[in-house]
Amino acid sequence: MNRTDRLYALVEELRASAPRRRSARELAALYEVSVRTIERDLGALQQAGVPIYADVGRGGGYTLDKERTLPPVNFTASEAVALAICLGQAGDTLYAQAARTALNKILSVMPAADNDAARNLASRIRFHVPKDGEEAARPARDAVLEEAMLARRVVRITYVDRHGSETQREVEPQAFTVAERGWYLLAWCRLRGECRVFRLDRVLRAVPLDEIAPERSWDSLGEPPKEIRTKALELA
Repeated sequence: MNRTDRLYALVEELRASAPRRRSARELAALYEVSVRTIERDLGALQQAGVPIYADVGRGGGYTLDKERTLPPVNFTASEAVALAICLGQAGDTLYAQAARTALNKILSVMPAADNDAARNLASRIRFHVPKDGEEAARPARDAVLEEAMLARRVVRITYVDRHGSETQREVEPQAFTVAERGWYLLAWCRLRGECRVFRLDRVLRAVPLDEIAPERSWDSLGEPPKEIRTKALELA
């Protein structure tokens, strides 16, 4: 059994066994490989975002959260690559890491033959990269703002406006939007007492505070600037 087949089989074995734990020794014997190889495979699956949990000590082992994983799916190679292309457009900005782990989860539950075909097709598609061959590092502020949006946390940001003036203000993140010049944060600005739009590349720092922001309806935020037109992201 090659490694791709074994990774797929490991996920399905843990899914079938859940919530019972399986030891690395049991799994190694099942797939006729060393315990070290199984531990390395399980570590790779965890890094890819598969919710595998480990307990140490007597009676411990590995288990998988069935509610947070996909059963085998029937994506074709072309469908998987199409998703990869769309997710690849996230680049290294908002939700880029989430896009990568989502794709890894899909690949981990595809049948081995379809997985191999998708990887082969993907190898024939090329994205343009910067001249130096390196993508820009993803700013830490993006992760802070993503988490604040989910948890409804107030954030203290340091912001530079188009005139070069730097201000520090507390904001309540409400939405993200993208336009020709990149990503923007729509947030309730406590300094101005109204909703404001902030270009993410002008946010120098973002520090989450302990305070939970009050709930605000979308209508109460007012209209965004005329040059920014928005609509809600649809999942279906």
